[in-house]
Amino acid sequence: MPFSRAVGLSLGAAIFICSSILNLASAKPFMIVGNDEKVWWDDDGKTILSAPGKDTVLIVDLANPESPKIVATLPLKNSIVGPPVNVDIDPTGSVALVADSVDVTREGDALKQVPDDKVYVIDLKASPPKLAATVTVGKQPSGLSISPSGKMALVANRGGNSISVLSINGTDVQLTDTVTMPDSVAHVVFTPDGKRALAVRFPAHKVSVLDVAGDKVTYNKLELPVGQWPYNVVVTPNGKLALTNDNGGAGSSDGNVDTVSVIDLEANPPRVIDKVVVGDGPEGMAMSPKGDLAVSAILSGSNNKKAFFYHKNGSLSILKIDGKKVTKTQDIEVGGLPEAVLFTPDGKYILAGNYMTEDFSILKVNGSKVTDTGKRFKVPGHPASARMGH
Repeated sequence: MPFSRAVGLSLGAAIFICSSILNLASAKPFMIVGNDEKVWWDDDGKTILSAPGKDTVLIVDLANPESPKIVATLPLKNSIVGPPVNVDIDPTGSVALVADSVDVTREGDALKQVPDDKVYVIDLKASPPKLAATVTVGKQPSGLSISPSGKMALVANRGGNSISVLSINGTDVQLTDTVTMPDSVAHVVFTPDGKRALAVRFPAHKVSVLDVAGDKVTYNKLELPVGQWPYNVVVTPNGKLALTNDNGGAGSSDGNVDTVSVIDLEANPPRVIDKVVVGDGPEGMAMSPKGDLAVSAILSGSNNKKAFFYHKNGSLSILKIDGKKVTKTQDIEVGGLPEAVLFTPDGKYILAGNYMTEDFSILKVNGSKVTDTGKRFKVPGHPASARMGH
């Protein structure tokens, strides 16, 4: 599935989310979905490429989470290559950033995937939302995060071994600095106080801690040894814990169980305090608004029909958080190749985007118990990413 194991390209992709994002009538919860129409697989799991031009970004009204409604469509290129956290929305819900990590180009008679270097700025106050600007960043921009203040964004450049620092002033987004890293970074996220950031170093199997002071971001060389091929990271709302999805297979399934690493951010220095076994190929990850649950989306080889580890459907591993103890409590089957997973802003529902089946599974949360409603939200394309706002 990765077009380059060294670069670490793989499943994942593009587009973030928000509650109170569109300035449509009232402050309803909205979801943004990125559909990638360029990537598919044959029965042997070999990538089949299609020419670009058919990707879309959907804006979905989740006022009734059991009956989502598409309210806008943007013709915006995005990719399943990389973790499904290459988008974010500022805390005011007025601006979104979308990192376009990989393009498909023609070389002779063949199509090939090549790293891109663009971040799109979307004006969410416009009706309908529109592309406001395009910023050139590092090579293969992927997982990104906007600061709690909404004034800065950090973008992980997987192909460039760097992190781009962006200033945000409305739709005026500028590249202000580049932080050089030792190797490829898949995702970077701020802590809730905005004073630190966590950078997931995919091929090094580490998380690096960055210091953030004003408009300056510094790589302080504090490294945390997490599991194999860490893909993305979430932080509890109280800032005490971070969890990483350790993919295990360089971005795909390989038949072996994998882990979620638990990082104690209160400790000085921060450290890994536990590893929780989940399924084969954890991809998307979400933290509940209350910080009492997290979800890891499990690929389960569902895009490789002839593999010994093939399963038609993926699943969600439900993780209960009690203080600093994290326990897997459930495995719930969803659709084929679940990429993005997210909680609604009230924490009462979980949605999981199923790439192979072109839909979202809708699950209900009651305390620490999660149940599948049995309802599916069909989308016009292959959902490579999706996310909720702050």
